Amino acid sequence: MINKPSLEHIDTNVFSSIFVKQHDNKNPNTFLSWHFHPELELVYIKNAAGKRHIGNHLSYFDTNQLLLVGSNLPHQGFPNNLPKKGKETIVQFKPNFLGDQFFSLPETFAIEKLFERAKKGISFTFKFRDVVGAKVEKLLTKTGFNRTLLFLEILNDLAETKDYELLNIDTYTFESDLKGGHKIDIVYSHISNNFKDEITLDDIAEKTGFTVPSFCRFFKKATGKTFTKVLNEYRIVHATKLLTETNRTVTEICYDCGFNSFSYFNTQFNLITGKSALKYRKDKRALLETN
Repeated sequence: MINKPSLEHIDTNVFSSIFVKQHDNKNPNTFLSWHFHPELELVYIKNAAGKRHIGNHLSYFDTNQLLLVGSNLPHQGFPNNLPKKGKETIVQFKPNFLGDQFFSLPETFAIEKLFERAKKGISFTFKFRDVVGAKVEKLLTKTGFNRTLLFLEILNDLAETKDYELLNIDTYTFESDLKGGHKIDIVYSHISNNFKDEITLDDIAEKTGFTVPSFCRFFKKATGKTFTKVLNEYRIVHATKLLTETNRTVTEICYDCGFNSFSYFNTQFNLITGKSALKYRKDKRALLETN
């Protein structure tokens, strides 16, 4: 039986319009499937690694992350397993949590623009990420008016900084709906569980109840990408993880990620990351040594 984890219900309460929670290795995030919600989501991940899957963006990270996910932008949970010192702090809030007109005021207009940018998913970078991340963690110690004041300060920081990148940089707008979200969740769950093996269009079309041509049209409309492109991206993202965290050879990693052709793996790795696997490993290790 396949579950339908498409629309996440945020359990806010009458005492706060800003929902804050924190996960660690003793209290993990159990909602990791493909989902969306009308609330924006600010996430600070500390001392952990994982995959960023937001809209049609997929990548691997091995350092702290500060992310802003827009309203109704589909995404998956980020760190799969938090290490002993790892923490994930999540802040969820409605775009109008202070009223329909508050962020249209001259003093807060930049924050309204921030919410618009967040529809593409935002990753904040450099030292700014951890300075604001510390404030995000501090929200856990605040309540009521004091929490709101600190959160407005955080939003203003995010609105004014230039230290960010948009994750879905093309003009494609990722659409979500309950029925489509359920079908996409089936696809991503199957990729996650079986990417090391051969996955054919016949297999995935059957699982989603489509003919192959109908599935291809549906998936391209829903994600802006072909199924083959998404599958290759998922495999390459896993390869970057292995290149960073292990000393296995590139050839071993190629076949462990589901590719049955080393030349095709090299072509896809260059296409997706902009560099060869060996260059990626060398650059990543040089970066880790400087930090």
